[in-house]
Amino acid sequence: MSEKNKLSLSVQYPDSRLEASITRPKIRRWVQAALFAPAELTIRFVDAEEGRSLNRDYREKDYATNVLTFAYNEGEEALADDEPTRADIILCTDVLEKEAAEQQKSVEEHTAHLIVHGVLHAQGYDHMDDEEATEMEGLETGILAKLGISDPYKE
Repeated sequence: MSEKNKLSLSVQYPDSRLEASITRPKIRRWVQAALFAPAELTIRFVDAEEGRSLNRDYREKDYATNVLTFAYNEGEEALADDEPTRADIILCTDVLEKEAAEQQKSVEEHTAHLIVHGVLHAQGYDHMDDEEATEMEGLETGILAKLGISDPYKE
C-alpha cells in the first residue's frame, strides 16, 4: 500500500443487520478507492434511533439520514500538515436499506456509494452549491465505476 493511501480503519456494527454481507474487506476496498491521502477512519452502522439522535444533536435535523460524516481535520490544512484525514462515518442501516429498495439498487452497491460519499466529505469535498455538487458527483461516479458499480445518479 502506498504511503499516500495508508489507512487505519475501524468498522463498528452496533446495528448488526449488515455485518454478514457488508464485510470489513469490502468496506476497506471502497474506502481505499476514495482516499487521496492517509486516513484514520471509523465506519459505524447504526439503527434509525441512533442515526436520528446524531443528526438531531449535531446537525439540528430531527430525522435519520443515510450517512453522516464527522471530519475532524478536513481540507487543505490537514493535507498541508501531512496529518492523516480523521473522521467517523455513520451509516444508518434503516435508511440505506429503504433507499436501496426505492432506487432499485442492491444494498451492497448503495452502501459502497454512501461510504465513498462519506470518505470524500471526510477529505473536504462538499455539495453545498451546484459547482461543488458536480465535482463531488463526478468523483463518486468515477470511483464507483473503477469498483464496477454503476452511476448512482443515473435514473
